[in-house]
Amino acid sequence: MGIIRKALTSKPVASLTSPFTVDHYLEQIHPMLAAENVRARVVEVRRETGAASTVVMRPNGAWKGFVPGQHVQFGVEVNGKRRVRVFSVSSSKAAKKGTFSVSVKAHPDGYVSQFLHQELEPGTIVYLSQAEGEFVLPREVPASLLLVSGGSGITPVMSMLRTLRDTRHSGQVTFLHYARSREDEMFTSELDEIAATTDFRVVRVYTRQPEPGAALAGRFIVDHLKHLGVDPAGTLTFACGPAGLIAGVRDTYAELGAADQLRMEYFKVPSVDLDAADATGMLSFDDSKMEAFNSGATILEQAETAGLKPDFGCRMGVCNTCAIKKNSGAVRHVVSGEVSASTDETIKICVQVPIGDVNVAL
Repeated sequence: MGIIRKALTSKPVASLTSPFTVDHYLEQIHPMLAAENVRARVVEVRRETGAASTVVMRPNGAWKGFVPGQHVQFGVEVNGKRRVRVFSVSSSKAAKKGTFSVSVKAHPDGYVSQFLHQELEPGTIVYLSQAEGEFVLPREVPASLLLVSGGSGITPVMSMLRTLRDTRHSGQVTFLHYARSREDEMFTSELDEIAATTDFRVVRVYTRQPEPGAALAGRFIVDHLKHLGVDPAGTLTFACGPAGLIAGVRDTYAELGAADQLRMEYFKVPSVDLDAADATGMLSFDDSKMEAFNSGATILEQAETAGLKPDFGCRMGVCNTCAIKKNSGAVRHVVSGEVSASTDETIKICVQVPIGDVNVAL
């Protein structure tokens, strides 16, 4: 199949099928046939909690696999319209069944996540990107590893944990997860099993309904690491979750001089709360020949308010769907607070707010 796929993606074939791609013709024969485009058939939709589900899929031959921690762009067609969002892979890299899974918490205003949780059925064809992202386990996993997650941020971390279990990793692994309650937690039964059958230390903190006698309580603080005996300076750490959790972990590691040991990804962009001085000037959409007074919202939100329809996927800075060129001006990242004033730089407009006059190629 590799030789056939290479031939189908060659320049001579592309010239023959122009202005369409070869995949345009292949999918007329069967929706799973493709030389380059990744498709997958849904094998199972498994409820994890009242608001979260796991989708198990069998991809076509165009799929190149994933590294634990990566995500995919996940598209479904409903009433003739394709909708795409970004979801993290949650399955083990070591799985041998030719399938992989994403796990998603349904959000009240999330069309795709709601459809996935309530209506998606086995047999459905979904449209995927190749796996993306740099929040991944290294090829050589160090002897000491800490995985921190909060809420639905558990999904990429669960892929890491499952892979470490299935490859019989012998190093010290600490898994620290924050959820509102046991009922709100994803993968509860499997986490119980991993805690009971491996040497991994699995610690869960329920912030709203703590279990009686729990050693740790509340949101992340440095004392939680001290209680677990984790030395941040000597422990490679992966943290994924809502912005508040990530900010707490980031600040703690910075204060301890261990920032180089921390890898981060966040799952929810906080509401924008910036200085009034930032919400000044004009936001110019250069390609559209339009201008708008800077409201202080993200550039994506301001573009949509102005009537533009920029591409977007996750709306939280994980994928690159909304990335465009900033021609001039300064922007602030809504999670990290980092300000960038470089010209001709690529920015993700879902997590950047303009400071003063800003011009973007949109």
